[in-house]
Amino acid sequence: MNHLLYSVKELQEAMQAQVYCNRPQATIRTLLTDSRKLTDSAYGLFFALKQRRDGHDFISEVYQSGVRSFVISDPELDRSAYPEANFYLVNNTLAALQQLAAHHRQKFTYPVIGITGSNGKTIVKEWLFEILSPSYKIIRSPKSYNSQLGVALSLWEMTDEHNLAIIEAGISQRGEMEVLAQMIRPTIGVLTHIGMAHDEGFISKEEKIAEKLKLFSGVELLIYPQESLLDYPHVPKSMSSFSWGATGSDLQITDKQFNSKGTQLTARYKNQELSIQIPFKDEASISNAITCWATLLALGNETAALSSRVAQLQPVQMRLELKKGINDCSIIDDSYSCDLSSLNIALDFLKQQNQHDQRTLILSDIPESGTAPDKLYQQLARLIAQKEVQRFIGIGPELSQHSALFPADARFYPSTQDFLTHFSELTFEEEAILIKGARNFEFEHISKLLVQKVHETVLEINLNALEHNLNYYKSQLQPGMGIMVMVKAFAYGSGSFEIANLLQFNRVDYLAVAYADEGIALRQAGITLPIMVMSPDSMAIDAIIAHQLEPEIYSFRILKAVESAVKRHRKENYPVHIKLDTGMKRLGFTSDDLPELLEELSKSSSLKVMSVFSHLSSAEDPNEDEFTSAQINLFKNLSEQLQQNLNYPIKRHLANTSGISRWPDAQFDLVRLGIGLYGIDKTLDESVLRTVTTLKTSVSQVKHIKPGETIGYNRKGVLPKGGKIATVKIGYADGYSRDLGLGNGKMLINGHLVPTIGSICMDMCMLDVSEIEVNEGDEVIVFNEQIRVETLAKAMNTIPYEVLTGISQRVKRIYYYE
Repeated sequence: MNHLLYSVKELQEAMQAQVYCNRPQATIRTLLTDSRKLTDSAYGLFFALKQRRDGHDFISEVYQSGVRSFVISDPELDRSAYPEANFYLVNNTLAALQQLAAHHRQKFTYPVIGITGSNGKTIVKEWLFEILSPSYKIIRSPKSYNSQLGVALSLWEMTDEHNLAIIEAGISQRGEMEVLAQMIRPTIGVLTHIGMAHDEGFISKEEKIAEKLKLFSGVELLIYPQESLLDYPHVPKSMSSFSWGATGSDLQITDKQFNSKGTQLTARYKNQELSIQIPFKDEASISNAITCWATLLALGNETAALSSRVAQLQPVQMRLELKKGINDCSIIDDSYSCDLSSLNIALDFLKQQNQHDQRTLILSDIPESGTAPDKLYQQLARLIAQKEVQRFIGIGPELSQHSALFPADARFYPSTQDFLTHFSELTFEEEAILIKGARNFEFEHISKLLVQKVHETVLEINLNALEHNLNYYKSQLQPGMGIMVMVKAFAYGSGSFEIANLLQFNRVDYLAVAYADEGIALRQAGITLPIMVMSPDSMAIDAIIAHQLEPEIYSFRILKAVESAVKRHRKENYPVHIKLDTGMKRLGFTSDDLPELLEELSKSSSLKVMSVFSHLSSAEDPNEDEFTSAQINLFKNLSEQLQQNLNYPIKRHLANTSGISRWPDAQFDLVRLGIGLYGIDKTLDESVLRTVTTLKTSVSQVKHIKPGETIGYNRKGVLPKGGKIATVKIGYADGYSRDLGLGNGKMLINGHLVPTIGSICMDMCMLDVSEIEVNEGDEVIVFNEQIRVETLAKAMNTIPYEVLTGISQRVKRIYYYE
């Protein structure tokens, strides 16, 4: 896009910054906020944010990558180390970014639609974009960029080549919307459904509504559902508004009829009867579609002209999915939308994958971008080069016409069908492949060819939720504290390199696995982080050394075996970790072993102790706090003796997930995060962490049962009055325990909890669906944020660890990032 270039003076004035200038002629067109996601470095302005980690700590790394302009808030920063850089000193770097975004937005006079609400914001934004794109050149928020940072980055993409902006705003607590409103300054407001999301951040529903309405204080027109503001009297009378809903609304919905194509809606508008067909039947989608319909009418659009576009709306896929592909490939499926902003996000995720040496991009034309094709594809070619894509496949007439801009070995096809016709001529093997296509190119057909055929029972892993949980625990750490993350047992059933890649990208300090083969698999997948092996077998020590893994030493037998192997490999100061037993009575040296251990370590030049640690047996249990305190004190004593007898510093770690939450005194130099990463920590309120995993299956068959008929093995399932059952594709071979049969387990179908009936079979089980509407192929939720893993564990008389790690490997994992 033809983005404006900002001079040093304009940046200084917009951000009210103190400037230290070494490059007075420098110009800026790209905002950078993450040292791991740099692009357009020569024209980039890096903001050293202090949101999760202090961005000032990464200035050296960013400078080495070619960036020469920085916004900082630390006046003590040694600027002399960066002789070619410009520095803009401000009080708050996020506020400065928001000021710059507000300044940029004010340069444009075309309409700006601001969207907020509790639910449906992103869907309404995407549907409005889809409906209006043929008539307007639209800039919109990418994905769900609606936060204090995301809104600023979205507004920065506005250019004079657009003539309409659609910007989404999301808040979770008081005081947030005013800043967003000052940046967005919408001319048209759209309020979606007001629900329970983020209720915890507000005293009352009225307070939440008042906060959201701050976005619309200066709009020329507000579109809203009558229901959301029915009991709220404070909508400014001076504001022009357009409501939809029941009697008294501008768009009065009078009838709703379900049919084979979705839902037929009938309404009264300006004393006329209007009708429109939408391709959905669920209430949320109907509400969002009506919001779009109302917006179009309020803006003066005729229903007849737009009805065909509304009828073609599809569910919004706002997440990219990482799946196992054919021939050991990894497939990143983002095949439902295509614009430069979302492509940039997807390419960052592709670059994050280290399990393959080659990264491939399959991309469609980018339609309705608002930019002249020559400029657009020049910018695209530059972006692909910056993101280190080794193989490029372009699909569409425009990409084919601009093939000269791309590497000589790139392949081009005029259409998706042409690519599918020639698919057998291409080889895809051991590579990470991003599939990114505009909806009308129907790239789902490409995805089906490349994705490994899956068992219909899948475990979905929400990588956003995992990052959220990681950042929560980081926020609980003392300054300078390191973090080791447990990825043993297939990362608690969630995957191996897929999780490790994300942790490496988020710069954790250490990974820990149970056995050598787990660590070797991570090394082979490109993981370079230090990896501690917690249960090294003496037969595997040579392999541990060959793959630069770091063994835990918990006994004199293992100490001698490791030292002997290290000498065979002619290594010195090989990293090891010493395990102390402070009361768990599982593995580790006791206090009685310490004198001999110190003597052995002091004699060894082959080994270097990287850390000493122990394990809290009952950190989560208040009834055992006295024992936990004794463990902490014993560990302090033993570890200090070890430290004093070695002539180099070593790290100490004791706190596990519950220890992080309940025992700040157990934070030494590192903490070890385990199951809390996956959203399970019984010491915390359920609202603190986000659910990471969702286990899904589907209905194979629906049967009507007569009174007296029995169901399943040994005839244990009975419906005395008869009824209806659904057979679903999950059984004890998938990890769904037999203990959950006979009604002990429940699953979710179409929003209804239904119990199991009869015994759990190896590959399937049956559910009592007598009271609900169910069809073959319907999705079935085994566990998620509603049916929590902890609930299943209680029904099985076990713990969440066993539920998660018991999910069979034949259940395919799908990783998604929103």
